[in-house]
Amino acid sequence: MLAQIVLFDGVDPLDVIAPFEVLSAGSDALAGALDVRLVAASETGFVTTGTRGLRLEATHVLDPQAPGVVIIPGASGPIEGDPDEVDTIPVLLARTVTTALPDLIRRSMACDQVLVATVCGGSLVLAMAGLLEGRSAVTHRLGNDMLEATGTTAVDARVVDDGDLVTAAGVTSGLDLALYLLERLYGARIAHAVEQLFQYERRGTVWRNHGPAPQPF
Repeated sequence: MLAQIVLFDGVDPLDVIAPFEVLSAGSDALAGALDVRLVAASETGFVTTGTRGLRLEATHVLDPQAPGVVIIPGASGPIEGDPDEVDTIPVLLARTVTTALPDLIRRSMACDQVLVATVCGGSLVLAMAGLLEGRSAVTHRLGNDMLEATGTTAVDARVVDDGDLVTAAGVTSGLDLALYLLERLYGARIAHAVEQLFQYERRGTVWRNHGPAPQPF
């Protein structure tokens, strides 16, 4: 099975590295059954993140229909500023929507062998591309209103499981996302082993549209 974590200009490095490390540890626990890759939409090579020019290397091009999981991170940088002068997070995310990535993710979402996941602003990329209308998702708390504006139901949870789409909230939730993906794909024993290795316990309850609706408190 293949886990592909997508790189793009301005990507948040922690959104990438946290899932990469967790899933790689999961692969070790599975004797290499999970192939974890950093990928780009169109070509391999180094990509400049949004944090102090740190560069990460995409070693492969995204295969949108390879069985497994595709993870879209968010961006890092200033939140506010003149968009003509400053690459703010909204500018970086909007720019990503104009690349080949949304069409590739559309193909992934149409494939029943692919689970699409996002960290932080990654869900906003999909939402702005019109891919999340009618779906339930989460992003960083500062972007949930934008999710709602695209026709997405924003859920205030650390991780939201909407079937073939799993989204996570702010930056550090990439750890929780990856651990949940290990549990969902391979079972609780693998996820627990990686939690023990990292000395980190997942936070919050994973939201799923399952069970009775709660009454108001």
